[in-house]
Amino acid sequence: MTKADNKTDWKWQIANRITTMEELSRYVDLSDDECAALNGSGALAFAITPYYAGLLENDALRRTVLPSMNEQFAVAGELEDPLGEENHRASQHLIHTYPDKVLFLATSFCSTYCRYCTRSRIVGKAGPQAGYEDSFAYIAAHPEIRDVLISGGDPLTLTDSVIDGLLGRIRSIPHVRTVRIGSKVPAVLPMRITDHLCEVLRRHRIWLSLHFTHAAELTPETASACRRLADHGVQMVSQTVLLKGVNDSYEALSELFYGLLEIGVKPYYLLQCDPVKGSAHFRTSVERGVELIRSLHGNLSGLAVPQYVIDAPGGGGKVPLLSMDQVRRVGNEIIVTNHTGHAYRYPDPAE
Repeated sequence: MTKADNKTDWKWQIANRITTMEELSRYVDLSDDECAALNGSGALAFAITPYYAGLLENDALRRTVLPSMNEQFAVAGELEDPLGEENHRASQHLIHTYPDKVLFLATSFCSTYCRYCTRSRIVGKAGPQAGYEDSFAYIAAHPEIRDVLISGGDPLTLTDSVIDGLLGRIRSIPHVRTVRIGSKVPAVLPMRITDHLCEVLRRHRIWLSLHFTHAAELTPETASACRRLADHGVQMVSQTVLLKGVNDSYEALSELFYGLLEIGVKPYYLLQCDPVKGSAHFRTSVERGVELIRSLHGNLSGLAVPQYVIDAPGGGGKVPLLSMDQVRRVGNEIIVTNHTGHAYRYPDPAE
């Protein structure tokens, strides 16, 4: 088998992404709802790597990446930009919400698109054509910035040379203390984690913030990718979005979090699903999230327990929750108070 048709090569996986109903039907039997959604014109792009399509016999994973007609219906409180990122855009590629850190949107491309994506307004669409120079200049001109989170899209779909150059420029700014990359690549494209990429990440002292949803993603390929990163000294934490019908049980979360620890990834955040348009069918109640995090604290090793947070709609930042005493209900909304003392509303219809 040549490299051109080698399914274990990450570039082959990207070049052969599944983007049509006809291609997808070779992997799974599609429901009428899925066919209707795939034939429609949803707001969010659709694509899956052949590798990840091979895991879709698992119903939980299937729900996270296959379109549903439920996406066509927006409910009160849902927004195209639920975190108010556009109100804090400092350059084409930079979002500056927190005083000491910036979000660097390096690409709008992902190898696989999650159906509950907070940035469905931009991912899978043509991104800025200009380079990163204005963003480097902005970071250099703001000495209060100590933390840069590179996201997108998925930055690990860029080539090694582009990643190396991007990280080198950011690391050359003296006041930047921490550089992180947010990625789902180890779950959906584990063959991308090559020794050379690991060496690039190690050299620039990068933290990886990895997106995992369910223990079914912790395949031998993904475990090998994460252990390779760990062997190269790359430090990893995880972010998991709480999703109705996918991982909203103690059993599902405990299996995922223990599984992540076993492959060198520290569970970091359990995120209440952001109220992006068309995501109501994914969102649990906040009360359910509190119940789950309390059960995890009561039964799991502390190493395996992440923080449960709501990312306050409109740009209020992450608000950790351990008790319903921290929130106030007003009709079909939950009111949360962030670190500055400001109140933010999250749509949470009463059961």
